[in-house]
Amino acid sequence: MATILDIKLPKAIASALRIPRNGPQRQQLKVLKKLLKKARFTEFGQTYRFDDILLSADPGKRFQELVPVYDYDKIYDRWWKKTLEGVPDVTWPGKIKYYALSSGTSGSASKYIPVTRDMMRSNTMNYLRQFLSLLGNEDANRRAFAKGFLMLGGATDLTKGKAGWFAGDLSGILAKKRPFWFQTFYKPGGRIAAIKDWNQKLSEIVDHAKEWDIGYIVGIPSWCQMCMEMIIDHYQVKNIHEIWPNFSFFVHGGVSFEPYKKGFERLLGKPIVYVENYLASEGFLGFRAKGTSGINLILNNNIYFEFVPFDDKNFDSEGVMIEQPEAKMVHEVEKGKEYALLMSTNSGVWRYLLGDTVKFTNPEKGEILITGRTKSFLSLVGEHLSVENMNRAIALVSEELNISIPEYTVVGFPYENMFAHKWYIVTNDSVDPEKLKKRIDENLRVLNDDYATERDSALKEVFLEVLSEQRFMQFMEQKGKLGDQHKFPRVMKGKMLKEWEQFLLTGTIVG
Repeated sequence: MATILDIKLPKAIASALRIPRNGPQRQQLKVLKKLLKKARFTEFGQTYRFDDILLSADPGKRFQELVPVYDYDKIYDRWWKKTLEGVPDVTWPGKIKYYALSSGTSGSASKYIPVTRDMMRSNTMNYLRQFLSLLGNEDANRRAFAKGFLMLGGATDLTKGKAGWFAGDLSGILAKKRPFWFQTFYKPGGRIAAIKDWNQKLSEIVDHAKEWDIGYIVGIPSWCQMCMEMIIDHYQVKNIHEIWPNFSFFVHGGVSFEPYKKGFERLLGKPIVYVENYLASEGFLGFRAKGTSGINLILNNNIYFEFVPFDDKNFDSEGVMIEQPEAKMVHEVEKGKEYALLMSTNSGVWRYLLGDTVKFTNPEKGEILITGRTKSFLSLVGEHLSVENMNRAIALVSEELNISIPEYTVVGFPYENMFAHKWYIVTNDSVDPEKLKKRIDENLRVLNDDYATERDSALKEVFLEVLSEQRFMQFMEQKGKLGDQHKFPRVMKGKMLKEWEQFLLTGTIVG
């Protein structure tokens, strides 16, 4: 099975793309040293003695000893807030010109994630790697390589800050900074890409769809599926290939594709190649090449990874990490064990808790599966239900009952002196809610031994309610989270849960 490592590239290209030629430990050590050297004269580098770390016999261990771990609130309050005021050389050399606005799946206000020129160059290199990996895919339609790229991203019309920086969705920043040679292939084009109103943007894309010859679609599965449904309905065709016969690649990331696949494939006239990447506002972390058991972390470009065992020693019951957690380097991880991911990057991110949990399928090659979020595990009574478990259960029942379930969320709550779960399932297909509930419950018993044990004791009941896709979208719209960068939370907690319950009762969110 050909991969990017098997393709015979000119030496100059291979060198420029830094194709790995040694093991994960050595690759990561080189990345760490490069980051430390570049940032050693920043305020952060001086505070945490980056020069001392570089001179030590074991820079990885010394880095862990001298530099504390950070979540967003901690690093923003202590460091990044200064950069928004125009202060240079805080956590990375120079001034920060761009910030990616990210709210994740929480109910908090937008987060300002620094986006440096160095990071944008690294992201571009990683996109090229991913593109080159497709050349070795025998299932690929070669004609599609010269066709249009439809990128369903955030608005390129960015907000300007007082200190001269710009802020917006990462996809909008990257689209605005796309190289000149990409202009010919890029759709929907600069004018439509700049539109902030998501509904207006989709409407414009539908109106122009027949004018384009699309080979690739890039974006979050739910929004791409919605866009294709609108195009099919507007032009009264049977499938998307009647409009775009050369559509051959769907590049997706951010959420598991499993719950969407059944509904997505109903819109196709022929098979396509699915390409999964691991892209966050904080950086391009990896992508899945054909024939691999998981996503390949990119270990030799611009991100230094650490892995905190996701267990009761390092995290509390709400998924909050302790002050000094145990952290493993890439050569210390174990196959099949759950880890929370820390990252240090060339955008001034240091030992930063991304919030994702991962599991290694092949530690020697740095292959992982994304299993969920540190705060999206559902474990009221020790059932330890991960988003990975939920996605798999939904995929199984979708196949079994031949229905499409594009979205869902789960709530845990006290019930009759014990506890219960309630599922809110989105489907526009006809289904018996009782049968759907039973099959999800039975699937989870098979997938998760802890869940099976607790279902016979403290987890007394499971409830399920079927809702239309429009209902979910109305909630996201009222939250101001309508668009490709916003994902519906798989587990509802805290403030968002209160807003969700209020919305279901009244149809509106107050306050």
